[in-house]
Amino acid sequence: MPEEKLIDVLLVEDDPGDVLMTREAFEHNKVRNRLSVVADGVSALEFLRKEGEHADAPTPDLVLLDLNLPRMDGREVLEAMKSDAALRSIPVVVLTTSEAEEDVVRSYSLHANAYVTKPVDFDRFIDVVRQIDEFFVEVVRLPGR
Repeated sequence: MPEEKLIDVLLVEDDPGDVLMTREAFEHNKVRNRLSVVADGVSALEFLRKEGEHADAPTPDLVLLDLNLPRMDGREVLEAMKSDAALRSIPVVVLTTSEAEEDVVRSYSLHANAYVTKPVDFDRFIDVVRQIDEFFVEVVRLPGR
């Protein structure tokens, strides 16, 4: 049996309900990856840069990024990450409620690795999180893995 690969996932999400659903989706799918959560864009960059209270934060292997965030929105976080040589190789999946074509186009132009619209149905949401996890853990080779 191959060695199980655990990855560190950073969820950048300000909606407590969506955070809870993501945690439950990880548990339901028996995903053992380490999930860290921050609630706004400024905290996301502090986490990624290991600043302040996030000095001991793990470097995530994957970022799940909402677009509509307080203090700094997800588009700004994505732009900052992909402009920073130390962060640009971290894959980013935009996981948002927005179905707007301009958000899809802008996210990809800012070098998002994938754009996923959050399903409102819990069972579908669980399935989407499972598929993202399977793809990034079992299919894709991540840097340093």
